[in-house]
Amino acid sequence: MRFVWLIVSIWVLVGCSEPQKPSQLERIHQSNTLRVGTLAGASNYYQAPQGEQGFEYELAQDFANYLGVELDIVPFFSLNDMFQRLDNGSLDLVASGIGYTPSRAELYRFGPSYRIISQKLVYKQGRVRPRDFDDLEGNLTVLARSSHSQTLHRYKKQYPQLSWNETDEMDEAELLQAIIDGDIDYTIADSHALALFRRYHPNLSIGFSVTRNDPIGWVLRQDNDDSLYALVVEFFGEAKANKRLYALEEKYFGHVRQFNYVNTLAFIEAVADTLPTYMPWFKQYAQELDWRLLAALSYQESMWDPLAKSPTGVRGIMMLTLPTAKQVGVTSRLKPEQNIRGGAEYLRYLIERIPDRIAQPDRTWFALASYNVGWGHVNDARILTERAGDDKDKWADVKKYLPLLIKKRYYRTTKYGYARGDVAVTYVDNIRRYYDTLVWLDENDALVANNASAKEESAGTP
Repeated sequence: MRFVWLIVSIWVLVGCSEPQKPSQLERIHQSNTLRVGTLAGASNYYQAPQGEQGFEYELAQDFANYLGVELDIVPFFSLNDMFQRLDNGSLDLVASGIGYTPSRAELYRFGPSYRIISQKLVYKQGRVRPRDFDDLEGNLTVLARSSHSQTLHRYKKQYPQLSWNETDEMDEAELLQAIIDGDIDYTIADSHALALFRRYHPNLSIGFSVTRNDPIGWVLRQDNDDSLYALVVEFFGEAKANKRLYALEEKYFGHVRQFNYVNTLAFIEAVADTLPTYMPWFKQYAQELDWRLLAALSYQESMWDPLAKSPTGVRGIMMLTLPTAKQVGVTSRLKPEQNIRGGAEYLRYLIERIPDRIAQPDRTWFALASYNVGWGHVNDARILTERAGDDKDKWADVKKYLPLLIKKRYYRTTKYGYARGDVAVTYVDNIRRYYDTLVWLDENDALVANNASAKEESAGTP
């Protein structure tokens, strides 16, 4: 009996002496690394010439900074792979625009909702538009283990004949491309991802909204460890309060909320038919500017028409006023090479006028608005922004106040008075869409410069 009590006592002592298992947050600080999984793609994470980009990437980087650790972002091409890595502890959380569903909530822990989206039934322009699932005639394919798949399972009760395929071999962008290529007939896409993709594939059409007002959030493992989850909640509370979420939403999605099929299709056609003539000059005179931004600005101004003219007297492919043309040394506004050179110089001048403390890309957006409405009016809008308690150095804030310059009770309090600030906001949004499209086409080798055509442009002598 004494021996038994001795053994029990030893077990108790050993048990008491064992170190307590560290919490998830403690392990993150011990490794100095936050491991975040995300699906690779334009709406989450991608590699750009200037480095890593994407809404979820920037938000995850902000959270890593909030924790005081390094970010290890892990891109995935499969939902299954990503959730398996979360399940086995290889990831601390998933930040990938994951939609909340009751079945997912049984398995995982969702952080606060930070965006509301909807699911869209997508098909190729030219087919008969389906109005509901009864109208589908062909192959419907969605991502395996996605919220789209879970939604279809719920609709199966209402539409017993509904059938679909699930794939783990393609990502959302590849499914949308398969619609364009005719490999599948229908898919379901999240509204924000679809808006980005339609910039360069306007032939994607929406049949109907499969869901509306879906909350999305970050995903953590479902366990009793609240250490990281508590800080996720705290972080999103601060990100909403300091408008960081709003700024990121504007940066990545603010300019694609509205889609115009005719306008987008015309731009894609102009890229193929007209841009090759002028591309060499955009590249030559852009210098430190991105030539694709210069080309996007030019399309917004003139639709790449070297003879364009407005009722107010601006002329040429970059639509220069006579005083501006003189300022930048353009002697003939109807000669496209001169006009492009002058427009590039003027845009550089406007960028240099922006206060040094304003960082990119806001600096460029302010300059583009100035190209349209003048720096004086843009600065008036900045003053209105500051008066209202918002940040006058953030385009996301100032674009809310520019349209107020058409209202007397606001513009009469400014230095430069009335201006079509609403037009300037649309102007910048359009250029950003055109620019994004050119970047995507360029990086996918879909732009071909026709140098011979440019050299043969007789009106292009400087």
